[in-house]
Amino acid sequence: MGQNSPRPHDRFRFKRNPKPTSKHVLKSSSATGLSDRRRSYGHGGRSFVSRKLCSTTSFYLCLLAVVFAFALVSMVLQSSIGSLVFRQGGSERTGRTVREGLKFGSSLMFVSSRIEVDRVRKKPLIGVRSPRLAIILGNTKNDPSSLMLLTVMKHLRGLGYMLQIYATEDIQIRPLWDKTVGQVSVISPENYGYIDWSIFDGVVVNSLEAHDAISSLMQEPFCFVQLIWIIQEDTLANRLPLYQEKGWEHLIAYWKNDFARADAVVFSDFSFPMLYSVLDTGNFFVIPGSPVDVWAAERYQKSNSKSQLRMTYGFGEDDMLVLVVGSSFFYNELSWDYAVAMHNLGPLLTNYARDGDARPSFKFLFLCGNSSSAYNDALQDIAGHLGLRHDSVGHYGLDGDVDGMLLISDLVLYGSSQEEQGFPSLLTRAMTFGIPIIAPDYPIIRKYVVDGEHGIIFSKDKPDELMKAFSLLTLKGKLSNYARAIASSGKLLAKNMQASECITGYAKLLDNVLALPTNSIVTGLIFQLEQGEWEWDLFSEETDQWSSNLTYMNLMEAERNTSVVYDIEEHMTPLLDSRIFQNESEIMVDDNLIELDWDEIHEIDSLEEVERIELEEIEGRTENNYGAWEELYRDAKKAEKLKFEANERDEGELERTGQPLCIYEVYNGAGSWPFLHHGSLYRGLSLSTKSRRLRSDDVDAVGRLSILNEIYYRDILLEMGGMFSIANRVDNVHKRPWIGFQSWRAAARKVSLSSKAEKVLEGTVQQKHRGDVIYFWAHVDMDGELAGSEHVLTFWSMCDILNAGNCRTAFQDAFRQMYALPSYVEALPPMPEDGGHWSSLHSWVMPTPSFLEFMMFSRMFTDSLDSMHTNAHITTECMLGSSVSEKRHCYCRLLELLVNVWAYHSARTMVYIDPDSGSLEEQHPVEQRKGFMWTKYFNATLLKSMDEDLAEAADDGDHPYDRWLWPRTGEVHWQGIYEREREERYRIKMDKKRKQKEKIIERLTIGYRQATLGG
Repeated sequence: MGQNSPRPHDRFRFKRNPKPTSKHVLKSSSATGLSDRRRSYGHGGRSFVSRKLCSTTSFYLCLLAVVFAFALVSMVLQSSIGSLVFRQGGSERTGRTVREGLKFGSSLMFVSSRIEVDRVRKKPLIGVRSPRLAIILGNTKNDPSSLMLLTVMKHLRGLGYMLQIYATEDIQIRPLWDKTVGQVSVISPENYGYIDWSIFDGVVVNSLEAHDAISSLMQEPFCFVQLIWIIQEDTLANRLPLYQEKGWEHLIAYWKNDFARADAVVFSDFSFPMLYSVLDTGNFFVIPGSPVDVWAAERYQKSNSKSQLRMTYGFGEDDMLVLVVGSSFFYNELSWDYAVAMHNLGPLLTNYARDGDARPSFKFLFLCGNSSSAYNDALQDIAGHLGLRHDSVGHYGLDGDVDGMLLISDLVLYGSSQEEQGFPSLLTRAMTFGIPIIAPDYPIIRKYVVDGEHGIIFSKDKPDELMKAFSLLTLKGKLSNYARAIASSGKLLAKNMQASECITGYAKLLDNVLALPTNSIVTGLIFQLEQGEWEWDLFSEETDQWSSNLTYMNLMEAERNTSVVYDIEEHMTPLLDSRIFQNESEIMVDDNLIELDWDEIHEIDSLEEVERIELEEIEGRTENNYGAWEELYRDAKKAEKLKFEANERDEGELERTGQPLCIYEVYNGAGSWPFLHHGSLYRGLSLSTKSRRLRSDDVDAVGRLSILNEIYYRDILLEMGGMFSIANRVDNVHKRPWIGFQSWRAAARKVSLSSKAEKVLEGTVQQKHRGDVIYFWAHVDMDGELAGSEHVLTFWSMCDILNAGNCRTAFQDAFRQMYALPSYVEALPPMPEDGGHWSSLHSWVMPTPSFLEFMMFSRMFTDSLDSMHTNAHITTECMLGSSVSEKRHCYCRLLELLVNVWAYHSARTMVYIDPDSGSLEEQHPVEQRKGFMWTKYFNATLLKSMDEDLAEAADDGDHPYDRWLWPRTGEVHWQGIYEREREERYRIKMDKKRKQKEKIIERLTIGYRQATLGG
């Protein structure tokens, strides 16, 4: 997760940029955040002195007056309008902390981190199965975010990803997902615990509403599954300033912890990382591209008439309306941003909107700030200094009907000096409305808009080009045919603009975030993606739940009041007065409370706290009769006894009394609890002391084997480590003739024993087969990796596939080192190709003596494997895996199949139990193994002598290498230890006899001697 993550505000960097040119902006790619490339996000232009447009001295005097007047207005606006607040996707205060350092002429850039670009895979992939992704739909509405996600997932499926779709509720567009991407499974929050997330290579969560899924992925053993969290709503961003103001640090910490779980938190707009900056832990990324602006503009246009809106706003059909827009993020920076805009537009205003001009009526409308009259007064003052008519310049706030202003315009001019990282959304909407656009030559504009085809692009330093653009687009006070052609072309561009970039961005993100296991099929190359378009045709307008009259301000406000954000607020702030919440809408109304109300609330809280402290002090000074000491002691011992019995002897333990078999279910986290069995046949085996189930007699593996306290060894051994703990002084925990093991994954993947099969197994081990027999029920083909595979594989080829491609090589090297075999001797035990079943998921039962023999072999083999994996003091990278899970549990998959090799070559009878029907079938009969078994290496006498040799070396302190694993995996006993213990017992016995004899002689000689009083 990146230990050296940057501080939140380090992600937004300020840089002096007096004249941003192409060399200041690195080439962009589809997934912003996949490298350290930067784009300018702040003031990128500088005011310039207009070239000579006329030869008269009066123009220069007028221009000087404009600059002076606007400077004066700027100061007025800074002082008088500083309190005006406009919220577009967040509060003014949210972005203020980031914008405080932004000075005129500087650049603000969002710089993401953590992901290595174009990472070269160090391990080759063996193509057996497609990469698996779980998609959790928290947002289930028919809206732009669903359109974006469905489009992306359709293309990812085309690249070869296997997708499993989950929805938090029955979604209205479920048929679309079923048809286009895959079958949707509806799950409720209480069912998250019954999904085995470990079978997925990654999980993609859409929206904040799937928060409960994030919580389940934070538990072991699912906390290392790669997680990508897509957030397109600003509900939480709007609440963060309130949390800071009220001191609700616990809520901020709660959400920050959830955000930190994700390997990548992905936004579709560059303003969102700033709005959520307080929660940034270094994993924020931006993949630009969303159909939200086109979606909203099209629906607005279908329900509103342009001519009617013009009449509503008081404009005539013959008026030529030029709408000047700017950066929507810097909405409250009117003084500098629009001072530059007005300065640049000075020649236009004087040529097209002068009083008494014979030209047609041009009206310049400035869209900025909010609807306060201060903005309009400032602009009218400037118009007066320029000698313009009063009605030729107007101001409209961004808190009004922005879509309406865009729709009624004839031309839209982007006049902001702020160079944004993302394509301006206001321009996208204008293009969707079919309005010709004029924009400066910022890199982000040139990236998508072709000059003269989709719009007019002018140089910021050449005002003549701006004049030329107007002359091209207008003819006798009307839009020219050229302008209409540009508008039509621009509308087609806006329809699917950034769609391809968004699709390839997510494909590249997955390619760099997901560390696929070695048996995965390589996904298709990104360049193979076709030209991407949003799946507009799949979304029917009849089921559209969005209001067609949504404005630019409240676009993301739809149905936000039912958000999980408010549910968590109410749940985590129980001390707040219930009156703070409205009963119907469940929205906090603290913004409506005046300062006096809050003072009264704080005073009440203070009085209650003082009263509580006084009561505690009085109670502390009061004498209490606790009873006699004997009664207290007896009650304490009784409580300890009850506590012990509740933890050690529950119903399952009592029922197991007298039974010949106990199956230990190995688990390593609270996330696996729902998959564990209850009853007399099973007993939990926890690999983490903190994750033991309450009110159960689960065995604490860590307490029985100290090496499991080390996270490294606990992870690489996993289930085998639990077996080592049971074998360590086995009589202390297991006194039954038969013993079995099963990983929690068997139940999670639905290959555990049914009740019918359990009865068959219990009856079988009770009646017969008390010899060397091993029963198993989860075979290799059913462990979730090779299910349905069409490949005909031998045991070792399946081992290679299941264990990172070099299973047989690792096994052969470890086997050779274990027995000290020379290089010319074959060290890979042969396994038959008879098509029979093999054990997997540690699902087997065998006699307890056989289990101890298997553990003796396994300890030595694991030690030999670990010695190859360790080079002096340096731990090398896992040789058996490439994914996060494979590297973390490096030995597990190989050790999982070890029981097959041992059972086969030690001449054990291998019987497969069908987990459903309970039918028994012997696998790889012993008679057919003759001539293939390497019994000399698996002979019990040989293994015992090898075990004693290792124990003698450990007893003498003769370690073969620095980090010797074997002595720490169980008991260390050899004949010398027995003899030394026997000698020690004999010495103690003889010493006791000598002391008794001396005491008797002393009594006979001196007699009894009474000690003196006080002596």
